[in-house]
Amino acid sequence: MTAQRPHSVSPHTGHMTKRQLLAALGATTVLLPLSPALARTSSVTERKGETMQIEVVAEGVGFPEGPVIMKDGSLLFVDVRHGTLSRLGTDGKVTVVAETGGGPNGAAIGPDGAVYICNNGGFEWHEVQGHLIPSHAAADYKGGSIQRVDLKTGKVTVLYDHCGDEPLRGPNDLVFDKTGGFWFTDHGKSYPDRRDHGAIYYARADGSQITKIRGDLLSPNGIGLSPAGDRIYFADTQTGRLFAIDLDGPGIAKAPPAPWLPGHLIATLPGFQLLDSLKVEADGKVCVGTLVEGGITVFSPDGTHEHVPFPDLSVTNLVFGGKDMRDVWATGSSSGKIYRCRWPRPGLPLNFYA
Repeated sequence: MTAQRPHSVSPHTGHMTKRQLLAALGATTVLLPLSPALARTSSVTERKGETMQIEVVAEGVGFPEGPVIMKDGSLLFVDVRHGTLSRLGTDGKVTVVAETGGGPNGAAIGPDGAVYICNNGGFEWHEVQGHLIPSHAAADYKGGSIQRVDLKTGKVTVLYDHCGDEPLRGPNDLVFDKTGGFWFTDHGKSYPDRRDHGAIYYARADGSQITKIRGDLLSPNGIGLSPAGDRIYFADTQTGRLFAIDLDGPGIAKAPPAPWLPGHLIATLPGFQLLDSLKVEADGKVCVGTLVEGGITVFSPDGTHEHVPFPDLSVTNLVFGGKDMRDVWATGSSSGKIYRCRWPRPGLPLNFYA
């Protein structure tokens, strides 16, 4: 681990254009090994005339995603690039908990205290101006899966890789409800000449049941439950849209407002912005990791939204924690960094912790 003195960082990269980001998906590159390191770098961002201190608490950790706060204050996260589940300790040390293989993308604690992982099966990777960018399906891609990781032993078990006869293509993010079932998104999978669309599923943690709730979705990504547990929110990456699906009970979705809509459209971001994973605040606002613009976009259920910039091109996910649920850890995936800051409002506690 290496420590650095605090310095000011621009809220935007300024070196990689949106066109270059898209071009990166077709680039060829040689990737260098990434070694874990702890930094104490900080930056200040502005929101509504107020300043927010954003601290880099880890860097050089591959392509971090799926942050999970633990009862002891440590942070679990997955490294999509290297196929691992790791722990960032309160002492700043990073240790590998389990080797998942493929592309672990989202993570959550289940009712039994195990970690459940959405594994997308793996990507091709490109490096452009120091940014690590995922692209098409990996050459050794065999499909996606839902995995269970025993935190005591590190044992990894595949819970689901099909729904009936249909294979899972790229599970991305998940959230548990109070009954111990979980909702998850399948982002689909892209190839040089086509794209397999995604879906939203509901499944039981014991491996006994999985049901497709919505299909033929372009690129579903982050997913979360409302404070009352009566609707799910999901972000669609490519369209920059946030949707809501009203629920009639665990795993039961109400009919969409129109046959051509997967749910209620909350908002569409202007310009070229990509939405990633999300968490929900205690007051019902939805915080979504935002790519290209770089930061967290906060959506109100009425569709109004506010962008909180981070000094990173690709803020992909976040998690709330701390005694007052106002500490936020966020993953800057393409830069290999994990950030921490104080949020102006408390997050919604998840249903299970370990």
